[in-house]
Amino acid sequence: MPATSVKKRAPRTKSKADIAQTIKLMTEQYGPFNDEPRLPPMDEMVFTILSQHTSDINSSRAFRLLMERFGTLEAVAAAEIPDIEKAIAPGGLARIKAPRIKEVLNKVLELNDSLDLSFLREMPLNEAKAWLRQLPGIGPKSAGIVLSFSLGMPAMAIDTHIYRVSQRLGVIGPKVSADKAHDILEEKVEPGEVFNFHVSYINHGRQVCRAQRPKCPECVVGSLCPSRKKYMTKAELAELAAAEEPTLAGSSGAPMPHIPQA
Repeated sequence: MPATSVKKRAPRTKSKADIAQTIKLMTEQYGPFNDEPRLPPMDEMVFTILSQHTSDINSSRAFRLLMERFGTLEAVAAAEIPDIEKAIAPGGLARIKAPRIKEVLNKVLELNDSLDLSFLREMPLNEAKAWLRQLPGIGPKSAGIVLSFSLGMPAMAIDTHIYRVSQRLGVIGPKVSADKAHDILEEKVEPGEVFNFHVSYINHGRQVCRAQRPKCPECVVGSLCPSRKKYMTKAELAELAAAEEPTLAGSSGAPMPHIPQA
């Protein structure tokens, strides 16, 4: 008889209640967070392009210089690419970002006759995301940033920190792509908690659950993390279990993501 193949069961992932608990613990450790919208949506999109593959400080400097040079995004849309490139040069990758910014701005003007994207707030979330995704170079992360941080909509924006923390905590499976994670996490996180999820997971990834040498013994959600045993020895785990009150790493007051820094 031919051997029957055994289908492997998909790894179990965290429940909505478990995810809510991680958000609560991280928010208490790193928050509170101010969820007031900051930049207009088109400004947010340009700033998001500038922030790709560079630091918050450099992208903030580039955005400030761009607006000082041109005054309005309409003027940026009409400008020559070398002039845009010169303005944003301190932010890095100006030769790539300058034509991308001009292309996106002019595509929005073509589709909308205006750079005012506030109408997206009145659309269902999936339709608003689809509208932004039609713009050149705008993927699920950039669309999520604009909708969440500018328009206050419960859209996910999965960056490298959120993706890493979500996988280590078992919030998503180990083989889930970053793009697919957007849809999965929007289903698993309550709409009213999407902002806190985003900011707390970013802070956790930056301060504690780092790509190299994560601070597992000092992790505020360590008791809920299935990956802790991968990074700690048995002796360390035993010592941590014996501690009456473990010392927690990470602090509040970190700069908020997706907003130009002074």
